[in-house]
Amino acid sequence: MSSPHIVCFGPGPKFKGGIAQYNTALARALKDAGARVTIVSWTQQYPAIIPREFVDKTSRSSFLEGYDIPVQYLTNWNAPGTWWKTAKAIAELKPDKVIIQWYNPTQGIPLNTIAKYLRKHTKAEILFDLHFVAAKEQSSLDARLTRMALQHGHSYIVHAYKTAEELKALMPDKQFEVTLDGKRTVGSGQLAVDPASTANWQLRTADSPRTILKLYHPIYSLFKPDPSFNKEAWKTRHGLKQHVFLFFGFIRKYKGLHYCIEAFAELAKKRDDVSLMIVGERFWQTVDQSKLSTKLKNAVFGTVKKLFLKKADDERNYDPLALVEMLGLKDRMLVVDRFIPNEEVPPYFQAADTIVLFYETATPSGVESLSYNFKLPAVATRVGHFPETITDGFNGYMAEPKNIADMVRVMNASIEKPIPRENVVEATKTMSWANYAKAVLNG
Repeated sequence: MSSPHIVCFGPGPKFKGGIAQYNTALARALKDAGARVTIVSWTQQYPAIIPREFVDKTSRSSFLEGYDIPVQYLTNWNAPGTWWKTAKAIAELKPDKVIIQWYNPTQGIPLNTIAKYLRKHTKAEILFDLHFVAAKEQSSLDARLTRMALQHGHSYIVHAYKTAEELKALMPDKQFEVTLDGKRTVGSGQLAVDPASTANWQLRTADSPRTILKLYHPIYSLFKPDPSFNKEAWKTRHGLKQHVFLFFGFIRKYKGLHYCIEAFAELAKKRDDVSLMIVGERFWQTVDQSKLSTKLKNAVFGTVKKLFLKKADDERNYDPLALVEMLGLKDRMLVVDRFIPNEEVPPYFQAADTIVLFYETATPSGVESLSYNFKLPAVATRVGHFPETITDGFNGYMAEPKNIADMVRVMNASIEKPIPRENVVEATKTMSWANYAKAVLNG
């Protein structure tokens, strides 16, 4: 039997961010599992009016080095002709499966065209890999755009029970079948088992027209620890104290950095042996704000957001780093507010003792998965999928969302009763990319 040919559609490795890393890691895992793999990528993922830079222009290495995986950069959100070009190019590859990364409702417009064409003109299974269904910043158009594209899927991968419920709510007229460990089938009603006790669920059937695969966000192995890293010397060089907390990744409001800083400020009043690293790029500050083109984009984008957002919150004005100066924390923190190239990522995780995930809302977090590769325990809020992946007191500590006092409590607990690193390994031992690829290919 010949190897299956899989097309991974999503941002290619030249793009910034967790979805590009995820799509690349998935392609590698499928290749390692014996599949033939092609990545088909966007050239521009979003409307041109969005005022930020999405391409990684600083990393020197590619995560595809050593892998014979072709990448075709074809799809421009702003050029509808490329949508048809993409669909036809994928069809010509005669894939067995097309795995489409779903992470932004605006992409429902081009992906409707692409997925509809592939469902009609190929024999491929159309799999939407859902990083969420209900957007974090909910627009009045989001549900319509999401359904427009997702209706063309044969199957769906979800990484959290919440996402499965959102999918069923989005398409209440569709039937979804669920398989638990290949033995038990559940119809279109509720997920019939307590999520807290079903970490290994795989929501799947072989013959259902609408299959949900409940998997997980695998542990990133793209970034590898440096075995020669001298933690204490690195901490001394950067002025870090004994116990180091890390906030990593794009600075977005839903990630709750403002809560993290405020909680750390309270902790620092009680202890003089703690430091906080804030490492990541301000999401809306990636282009020169003084340029006329940026000002025009900001004006148009701001108008569009006001028209469609249900919430009046404009994240472009979100500036939690102002709290560092306001609360007098500069000498207790290391702030690196820029995009971190691939080569520079590992030291921050190796120097840290705990990853901080005080999110307001959460779908599976790439930062969480990245931290597990460095065996880091977490302090996190009890939102989204975190209760599914973090067992309070075993591989991390859980705080109530938006509760500064409780966040201080768990940060202090992580010091007074440190989580053994072997617990983190134990909690995540089944969350490998190899197991993930096997589950996808067996569908």
